[in-house]
Amino acid sequence: MIKTLVAILLLVPLCAVAQRQKRDPLSDLEVDKLRDAAQTPDVRLKLYIEFARTRLERLQQAKADTKAADRDQQMQDALQDFIDIFDELDDNVDTFADRDDDLRKALKPVIEADTEFGSKLRAFKSSLATSREEFAKYDYLVGTALQAVDDGAKDHRSLLAEQEEKFKNKKEKAHKERSSGG
Repeated sequence: MIKTLVAILLLVPLCAVAQRQKRDPLSDLEVDKLRDAAQTPDVRLKLYIEFARTRLERLQQAKADTKAADRDQQMQDALQDFIDIFDELDDNVDTFADRDDDLRKALKPVIEADTEFGSKLRAFKSSLATSREEFAKYDYLVGTALQAVDDGAKDHRSLLAEQEEKFKNKKEKAHKERSSGG
């Protein structure tokens, strides 16, 4: 009984530390904005794009601020937050698609952002090439972010093509029914 109690007392502080380390990539204001746009795909996806773009801007600012004491942590946080937010964007696209929402309008800015994000991440990665030490610090996170963006871009383009075809067929079918039934 005492061993169990000691084990629990030792684990409680560890759990608290682990919980503190998992940061939410979104601010309270950003969460509120997303909550307000929960049922509106084009607004919600644009918000995720805005938030992801902000994290890439923070990454560039941190990289430019060579005198900041916590520069490495700021850059790692910005990259991890970008990855987390982009993953949420991708999950939301999937959720709206699974609900059979018409995402044609909403996907166009997402696809544009995929291209923008990929370019910015590739530029950031190439800027690290001058320092082997910096490259080693960020290679994994940048690689993960690039993989997520590249996979997302492919999936988003594919989904847009599917949606174009699907809703084109629905429109044609509705038009035929009105013409013949009408």
